[in-house]
Amino acid sequence: MATDVSKSIGGSDGELRTKWGWFVALGVLMLIAGVIAFGNILFATVVSVFYVGVLMIVAGVFEIIHAFGVKTWGGFFWWLLSGILYTIAGYVAFTNPLLAAAVMTLLLAATLIASGIIRIWLGARSRSGWIIAAGVVTALAGIVIAIGWPVNSLFILGLFLAFDLVFQGIGFIFYGFALKR
Repeated sequence: MATDVSKSIGGSDGELRTKWGWFVALGVLMLIAGVIAFGNILFATVVSVFYVGVLMIVAGVFEIIHAFGVKTWGGFFWWLLSGILYTIAGYVAFTNPLLAAAVMTLLLAATLIASGIIRIWLGARSRSGWIIAAGVVTALAGIVIAIGWPVNSLFILGLFLAFDLVFQGIGFIFYGFALKR
């Protein structure tokens, strides 16, 4: 199993086996970060919003820079406008993280509902009960989030971050120990 995974992430077995401890250490750090996030979900939500805000500002700045390299006036205008809007959205994430968390949570709910509906449709077309079941669970998760909105905006993103960090940490720990064997 470790052989297949090591080749899929771009390394040979020997190279990755010597670095098994780094995977375990990364896993432990991610697991600890996840437990800390579970300890303060509101803080984890704000950290998530700030992270997205930084990415939006960086993307916005690059789009603005890119606009000046576009040859046509129309192209320049649309790239500039897009970059400005991205930068403003990133700024809002920093100045009003709770508003940004509410917007992101609503978008998450809508995305989960849409994704669930698409999975149900694909599952019905392929006659796969498992895909239909996954779609139902995904759509229901989105509906539950939407019903609790905007109150749940204070913890949904942080909860998702905490779960992700814990499961990624566990995954890296197991992967590291599998490489050691």
